[in-house]
Amino acid sequence: MRFAFFGDVVGKAGRLAVVDHLPRLKGDLKLDAVVVNAENAAGGFGITRSTADQLFDAGVDVLTLGNHSFDNPSGISVIENEPRLLRPCNYPPHTVPGRGAGLYQINGYNLLVINVLGRVFMDSLDDPFGAVDREINNASLGDVADGIIVDIHAEATSEKQAMGVFCDGRASLVVGTHQHVPMADTRILPHGTAFQTDAGMCGDYNSVIGMEKEEPLHRFTTRMRSGRFTPASGPGTLCGIFVETDISGKAVRAEPIRVGGVLSQARPTL
Repeated sequence: MRFAFFGDVVGKAGRLAVVDHLPRLKGDLKLDAVVVNAENAAGGFGITRSTADQLFDAGVDVLTLGNHSFDNPSGISVIENEPRLLRPCNYPPHTVPGRGAGLYQINGYNLLVINVLGRVFMDSLDDPFGAVDREINNASLGDVADGIIVDIHAEATSEKQAMGVFCDGRASLVVGTHQHVPMADTRILPHGTAFQTDAGMCGDYNSVIGMEKEEPLHRFTTRMRSGRFTPASGPGTLCGIFVETDISGKAVRAEPIRVGGVLSQARPTL
């Protein structure tokens, strides 16, 4: 199985990066599935029906979210009613709409996707390790699921790496989101799980983590607010990771993807 995961889509620049580059990548890499984190897709905060549809129409199979899942009120009904859209699975039971994991039949494969929120330097939800453990046990790799992707949306690199170790051998990929910077540690862990601490963002890198530079700089230098954060609107980079698995669902190949925009380019070849 071949699949790709792409990091946080930030605003219009991020959505256009997906629209402009994903269709060709799907063909060139013969991707069976594509998962994208879209928690910043609508104006930098949350998601809407139209932004979700734009990403689905570009070839995305499943969308994940994060700490901004419910920032856009118009997106709450989408989270509640769209089965291809996941919010973190470790919200306390029955407190928020939507689902935190899904088993999807895509191109003849059963793909389990799990979205979970870290707790270090973030809002404290239920235990992310216990939540992921439950979801994996419900659809174990090589038995129920042909592939398992865990998106850990977290601030601390240590927490993301610990999740990789925790899932090693039980998931096809554990990948971090939220920091908006692609990490250079793409690898396969000892027991067969592909890992990258952060996938990076899909957005304009001539920015401060996807936002126009002036307001973040003003806050850092004055400790005062002068306005709202606005997504940067220059050419976007599509950032993520490509994974190929064997019949057991474990990774045999993992490589970074960076296409378009101002970053150095990285594109796997078959």
